[in-house]
Amino acid sequence: MTSAADLVVDAWRGRHRPADGSWQRIAPWRTDLYAVLAFTGHAAVSAPPEVSDDDLTAWGVDGFGGAHDPRVMARLVGDTGWVDVLDAVLVAPGTGGDADGGALVERPDLVEHPRAVHAAEVRDDVSVHGWPGRDDVVVTLGRSFGGLAVVSYEVAPSARGTGLGTRTVREARALVPAGEPVLALVSPGNVASLRAALAAGFEPVGSVQLYRP
Repeated sequence: MTSAADLVVDAWRGRHRPADGSWQRIAPWRTDLYAVLAFTGHAAVSAPPEVSDDDLTAWGVDGFGGAHDPRVMARLVGDTGWVDVLDAVLVAPGTGGDADGGALVERPDLVEHPRAVHAAEVRDDVSVHGWPGRDDVVVTLGRSFGGLAVVSYEVAPSARGTGLGTRTVREARALVPAGEPVLALVSPGNVASLRAALAAGFEPVGSVQLYRP
């Protein structure tokens, strides 16, 4: 079975699936976590084993936007499940950093930040980072999408508008070995965060929505 990592890395490297509206099934994110991925004209869905491919097709899953249809997500999560926000998936190569990992440092004192708490709930091997001597920026590094590095970041309102977001995202790439793909997941409506990721060298490849039935 093709993994989410394969699909994302292939899209990043220009090896796109046919943009014909098709979709495919992929393995669960974790034992209790599933996802819907969309690319140009193609989609991928992980779902519990009791949900068949025929079910997904009947609910309207396709590669032309149907996979992210709210009615599909409602069917997947049921009455008591959880669904995350829709995020754009962006990818950049890690830059490796220097011997001490670049400008960002590990910040275990920020593990209770909501951004860090959420990362720990949906990713593996999560570490929390930030700038030395300031508490208005938090960065997380974890593993998801079948083992790919994923960063998330947040700049406090009082520190925004100075270019700090772009500098932070650029430095986050240094937390990952040079050339290794690193992902950033950004809500499309969060224009400031999206611009920071783009300015820091990330490229959009698709979208993702996590859920738990």
